Amino acid sequence: MTRTILDIHILQNVPPSNMNRDDTGTPKSAYYGGVRRARVSSQAWKRATRSRFNELLPPEELGVRTKKVVEALAERITARDASVAGTALKLAEETLRTATGSSLEPPKRKNKDGENTAVSESKYLMFLSRRQLEALAELALSASDGGDVESLKKSFKDKEQKARARSAVDTRHSVDIALFGRMVADSADLNVDAATQVAHALSVHRSDIESDYYTAVDDLSGASEPGAGMIGTVDFNSATLYRYAAVDVDELRRNLGAGLKEGESPSTPASKAVTAFLEAFITSLPTGKINSFGNHALPSAVIVTIRDRWPISFVGAFEEPVPKSAQGGFLRESCRRLAAYVPDLERQYGLTDQPTWVFRVGEETRTLAELGTGVTLPALLEQVGRTVVERLESVA
Repeated sequence: MTRTILDIHILQNVPPSNMNRDDTGTPKSAYYGGVRRARVSSQAWKRATRSRFNELLPPEELGVRTKKVVEALAERITARDASVAGTALKLAEETLRTATGSSLEPPKRKNKDGENTAVSESKYLMFLSRRQLEALAELALSASDGGDVESLKKSFKDKEQKARARSAVDTRHSVDIALFGRMVADSADLNVDAATQVAHALSVHRSDIESDYYTAVDDLSGASEPGAGMIGTVDFNSATLYRYAAVDVDELRRNLGAGLKEGESPSTPASKAVTAFLEAFITSLPTGKINSFGNHALPSAVIVTIRDRWPISFVGAFEEPVPKSAQGGFLRESCRRLAAYVPDLERQYGLTDQPTWVFRVGEETRTLAELGTGVTLPALLEQVGRTVVERLESVA
């Protein structure tokens, strides 16, 4: 069976920064090819990608990941019917317990006044789409006879009503749930397999960590009070990163397909999700210490391939660390490495003739031009989206 897999490869220069740090405040790193590399975790870039979705997609297409699911659902119940405000929290708690099988209880932490918070929470982060929350709110109101909690409990003893609650959280997944997956610890049947895999970004070269010693002056100190009001250090590094992500478009369509409106093509939401992820992943940036370093840098080169067998990372091109060029810099040699490595890899594995696009900036990246069709970012999004639709509909 022919598959549709989107491979995304990125080379990105990042100036001095600390986008993703460990528990000691040091930029994360990893050993690869026998040398220490700069690293940005996949979690950090997935979070940045999800944040960028807020600019690219309407709110109803996105999910909410929180322990405060009872509060989130209660707000939607009250928004639909303000007269049940007094019982909205109890209605929400009972509905969520039935729909997800999760344990919900008040947290042990206390508020600013030293009192326990009364609103129950999930023991773990729960990921629900806004459409799912709206469906649960509608169900809570229709089954509670004007907001009566006992009526709701009685209603959920009926198998059909319980199935409706279950269905409400297992259909109409949001784009971010469909892409990144969901785990419901108390109900494995509600888990959603992620359609996207994101690699940890690695520098193509050896990377050392440096420290910035800084001072802050007290504005009200006079000439008789010399010295700093505060001193400290911040660790940082700089790197040319190789980034990679793969999207299983078939899995994405399955995740988004359940519960579609009558007559709506399954390829439409999948295509929209693919292009949104592509743009968000390319243009997003983890924001750790961003105010201190202002490291707003966009990728220098992006290679996108649609494959029909397996996802393939090109990180092997950089197993031997890239040396600094005679003029300084790592980007030019990194592009040369990819330009030689990719055709050889694809030829040896019989993976030629796969649709490929190359979006690049600057003279240093020109050796990549032969790897695929040259495009701008808008053209890349349009052409990839169109190709995804054609492939999905051809096997529908």
